[in-house]
Amino acid sequence: MIADIWFDPSCPYTWLTSRWLIEVTKVRPVGVRWHVMSLSVLNEGREDDPEGDPEGYLWYPVRVCAAVQQKYGSDALGRCYTELWKTENGAEDWIGDFARALERAGLPAELATAGPEYDDFVRASHAEAMNHLGPHVGTPIIVADGVAFFGPVVSRLPTGEQAGRLWDGTLLVASTPGFHELKGAVHAEPQR
Repeated sequence: MIADIWFDPSCPYTWLTSRWLIEVTKVRPVGVRWHVMSLSVLNEGREDDPEGDPEGYLWYPVRVCAAVQQKYGSDALGRCYTELWKTENGAEDWIGDFARALERAGLPAELATAGPEYDDFVRASHAEAMNHLGPHVGTPIIVADGVAFFGPVVSRLPTGEQAGRLWDGTLLVASTPGFHELKGAVHAEPQR
């Protein structure tokens, strides 16, 4: 089974969900395909700014990731995303050094200069994600075996069989006809 994940690289909760998905691959027969989506695109036209990004900085990480995906594919995007959040790459509370992450992922550091020329790619990939669920959700969106869902949003990383059970349960719930939403406790700060 392949799990397609669309993610905005700047979201710390999405980072934890992506690490959970990697844990799932260790205990279930699941492979991962990586795709970009964008909180900047998602929030365009809103009067409020839910991400607190008036200067548009969140475009930068997604453009770099779009450049990687477009030029080198899904596996390279997964490697780059992993390196962006590693503490040895300077990521303490947030994403680390882009050029260093690219190099550590075996990619050209000059991709760190990606700019608006990747916006059409970002928008197309984002639209593909939204086509699965609609614009009422955020990042990440996962699709596996024809089942699409937002999240799960986790603040701690489930590992081993705990990760597998969350995968099994998420697929079960999301594939139930008429299912729309499930929420847990109030968000806790992400624990990397």
